[in-house]
This record gives sequence, C-alpha cells and structure tokens, in this order.
Amino acid sequence: MTAAMGRFGVSPQAWGMIALALTVSIWAAFALSARALSTSTLLPADAALLRFGVPLVVLAPALWRRRSRIARVRPAAALKIVCGAGVPFFLAAMYGGSLTSAAFVGSIVPGMVPLFVSALMVAKGRGLPRGSQAAGLALIAVGVVVLVWRHVVPLNGDVLTGSAVLLIASGLWALYTVGLREVDLDPVGSIGLLCLPSFAVIGLLVLTGLLPTGIAGAAGGDIALFLVVQGLGVGLCAGLLYAFAIRRLGAERSSVVGSLSPVLVVLLAVPLLGESPALTVLIGVPLITAGVLLANRRPRAAALTVTPDAQNPVPSLRPKVPADA
Repeated sequence: MTAAMGRFGVSPQAWGMIALALTVSIWAAFALSARALSTSTLLPADAALLRFGVPLVVLAPALWRRRSRIARVRPAAALKIVCGAGVPFFLAAMYGGSLTSAAFVGSIVPGMVPLFVSALMVAKGRGLPRGSQAAGLALIAVGVVVLVWRHVVPLNGDVLTGSAVLLIASGLWALYTVGLREVDLDPVGSIGLLCLPSFAVIGLLVLTGLLPTGIAGAAGGDIALFLVVQGLGVGLCAGLLYAFAIRRLGAERSSVVGSLSPVLVVLLAVPLLGESPALTVLIGVPLITAGVLLANRRPRAAALTVTPDAQNPVPSLRPKVPADA
C-alpha cells in the first residue's frame, strides 16, 4: 500500500496528514449534524438507523470473516462498547444537540471524556492524574463551566438540560473507551461489534413503536446528508482513517491535530447553521481545547494518554491498534 501511495509523489507522512484532516472534518460534521437534526425531516431513530446500518452493509463481507473473533469478545467488554458508543450515546448526543448548539456538542462531549476516563481509572485503582495531565483536566472543567455559565444567570432550562444530557453522552463515551481497550479487534472488527447490536436495538425500538420513525416521508436531501455524514463518515470512514493516521504520524501527533475539532465546529457552525458564538463560547472552547492538548501529553514514563479515538468523532484514551488493522 505504501508503494502504491508513493506513485503519486506523496510521502506516507503527507498521506497521514490528509487522513487526519478528513477525520477531524468528520468529527466536526458529527457535532454539526447533531444540531441540524432538530430542523431536519428525519427523527433521531432514523438517523440512528443510518448511523449503524450503513457500516454493516458496506463492511458485511469483512465482518463475516471476523465473526469468530467478534463472538469471542467478553460480554462485559462488549456491553461497555455497545452502551458507551451505541444507541444510548447516539440518542443522548442528538437530543443534547437539539437543546443547545453545535459548539456545545463539539466541546462538551469530547472535552469531558478525559475527565470521565480519569475518574474510571482512579476507581480501578490507578493513581490520580499529575503534572500536565492534571492541569489539562482542570482547564477542561473550567472551560465547560465558562461555556454554560451565561445560561445559569438568567436561567435557561433547555440549554442546561441539553448540557446535562451531553455530559451523560460524554460519560458513556468514556465507558466505551475503557471497553475498547479490553478487546482484541482491529478497527473493522470494532465497528462490527458496535454497529451490529446497536442496529438490532434501534430496529427493535422502531418496530415496537417505542421510537417513532419518519424516514418514509423524509426529504431526500436530509436522508442523503445523514447517510453520508453519519453512516459513511462517522460510522465507517472516521475509524479507518484515524487508524491509518496513527500508523503514519503516531498517536501523539495525531491527537494534537485532532484536538482542534471543537474549534473547527465553532467556525463551521457560523456559515452552515447560522450560529453566532457568544463570548463564553469564544473563551470556553479554547480552554477546553488547551485542556485536551495538555491531557494528551504523555509523560515519558507513563502509559496512560488521552487521544481521539479511532471509532467516533470524540477524544478518548488512546486505543490499541492491532497489527492486523
């Protein structure tokens, strides 16, 4: 593959940067689509069907070859992955985005993950964060407080409720992060482990009427948008592209560029969604980004780092990328 890329006169490092730029764009598109769903003709269940169904269709032959490895995953780890990044996470992110803004989705969900993951690690008996990681986590917390502060006085119940739901989504993603480190699957296998049960759950909820669906009468443009962004982009391409970028650039370098996703969300939300960032957003988002950057700095003697994950548009503990990825 490297030789084939070299024929175009582009170095492996340049290909890695291209892959990383595409990945960050997809992460930003996830946050934008979470906000755009509130004005779409699609319902949350419809978006979830596209998010988890499209990767299964595209990867069906590859997933069939990996069926035995996927089946051997321990139930506890599988449950963390399916709950942490499947239907509960997706619906929480979409609902939280409908009550807040793209900037909130793009900042709170990825930004708070390092804090939640650190809490899970401490609960498992790991030591407390120190040095730059502790400073980074503190900056993240301050940034989130700044982000929501203007909605506390005067009180804005919808935004605060949405922010709380986004915090739940971030906590779920941290659970997924921990589960992902407990499985021995390549990126394709991990996508299958997540999408297959998630698609089955959302399909069951729709068939039983517990979740309404409007996909039959939805606008074709809305279906195409979410199919590309959620199904092909978030569900399929983000994981594969980020795994490729890590191999070409390394986890630390990839995480630094990936941490700029919240800033990109704020910039794109202005022309695409008509959002006008308030002063608290302009202060809070850079604080969260700086905090993620600091939390991503790996001490020379430590093994614990925080980087964007290879499966979805939000930062997490650096996942193990097997040699056969």
